[in-house]
Order: sequence, then structure tokens, then C-alpha cells
Amino acid sequence: MTIASSMKPAERRHEILRQLSDRGEVTFAELAANFGVSEMTVRRDVEHLSLGGHLRGVRGGAISVTSRSYEPPFAFRQASAGAAKVAIGQAAAALVNDGDTLFIDVGTTALELARALRARPRLTVVTASLRVAVELGSVVNIRVVLTGGEVRAGELSLTGGMAEDAFASLNCDLAFIGVAGVAAVPGATDFNPDDARVKRAAIGAARRRIILADASKLGKVFFATIGPITDFDALVTNAPRSDATLRAAEAAGVEIVRVDVNREVLAVPESSCPSIGASGEGASP
Repeated sequence: MTIASSMKPAERRHEILRQLSDRGEVTFAELAANFGVSEMTVRRDVEHLSLGGHLRGVRGGAISVTSRSYEPPFAFRQASAGAAKVAIGQAAAALVNDGDTLFIDVGTTALELARALRARPRLTVVTASLRVAVELGSVVNIRVVLTGGEVRAGELSLTGGMAEDAFASLNCDLAFIGVAGVAAVPGATDFNPDDARVKRAAIGAARRRIILADASKLGKVFFATIGPITDFDALVTNAPRSDATLRAAEAAGVEIVRVDVNREVLAVPESSCPSIGASGEGASP
């Protein structure tokens, strides 16, 4: 399928990186055909991306330099699947009851959840994200608790022993966990082991654990394992019903909350998995 030739250079380059993420390599000829531009134009795009360290040019095309431990910059991730992340954030916000205490993770989708909660009253939000804290810190009737810890430059997440230990004395109703990838095995994964350890600590302090993941993250495995799919109670995603990872998660007893970005449907539960109630059934030890 040909992509409109009216795309701006930045849009073409973003699409090139998306295709590399999915396939690992691309050729000048196929890119030119897809974009409806000359091979010289896509060569210039590839050269620009190569200078930024985002890919490596090879004879006739380009290959990905992304490894399982390479974390794309926050701004790049924020621009990727933006509409889906907004919809997932809104659907996740619909799972929150007034008066809840919740953990909101770091990352781009978690930040959209925080934005969707700004009008909600009487919430307590625990977070290891400075971005989430800034987003909600000035909102009346939302109490924000930062974990403490060492700040990761660029990501603005809090990591280390202080961040992990914060959860030893906390009890949350909900933990919303952002991921780099989620697969049937090994489960939810992330780029950075330090962030993954904080996520695991948050999971242990919550009655109900919910993964936030747009469709591009399903079936992907990255460097640091957060936990097996059975550690989670729900998955909020825009992935199609036929997705193999989504089916495996549902078979494991994970509730699927699916958003339809095109129809702007906030949340459509697709399994009969019972929710975790106030009695604490299913709570972490």
C-alpha cells in the first residue's frame, strides 16, 4: 500500500523507524514506492537518521540498530502511536474509582493516564515519574506521593533502593504498569532493569495490577523482565482481538480491556475475569 507522498520529512522518517522496528531492515526501493517519492529522497532521510544514530545505512537500504536494551528517547516514544496511548489512558482512567489509591508508572502511556485523571476527585497517586508528579501535583483533591530515589536523565523516572523500598509500607488499590513489551513468555518486559525493579515493587504493593500497552508492544520481548503475565489482572490495549499475545493473556485469566481508537470507544471488557474487590481477594502477599 502506498503512503501519501505529501508526508513531511519528519513523518517519513518516523515511518521509516517504525518499519525498521517491525522488520529490522528496509530497502530504498520499497521505501520510495511506499512513500511515492524518489529513492534519492529516502536516501537523504536515511542519512539524516543515520547521523542521529537511529539506524545504520547499508548497500541499498538500512538496518535497525535497536537492541532489546536500547530505549528510544521519550519524545520519540511519545510521538509513536499517540492516539492509541491517549485512548488507553482514558480507558484506564475509567477503571479508577473516586477515593482510590493508585500507582502510576513512568512512560508515555502512563502519562496519558495521569492527564485523563486530572478532573477526578479524592485520589492518592503514588509515582516514580517526575512527569506524572508535575502533571498532577497542582490538581486540587489529588494527593501525589513521590517514591524518592535517583533521577534517570531524560526519562525522569526515579530508581534505586529508595524508590523500591517506598512500596514496603504502601498499599495501593491499583497499579498501572507501563511496558516496553508484553508476550506470553516471559510476560511484561522493559528496557531498563532499574525501572523494572521499581515496577515489580509496585506490583507487590497493589491489589489489582494493570498493564498499559498499545498494539505495537504486544509480542515483543525486551531486556528486563517485569513479571510473568499471570502477575497481572488486566491488560488495556488497542490490539485486535485476533492478536496471539492478547489471546494467551486472556487464557491465563487476564481481563482484556480493549480500546477501539477509530471509534473512540473507551473500554470494552472482553473476558469474565473477576475484578479484585475491596476484600483484597487476589492481593499480593
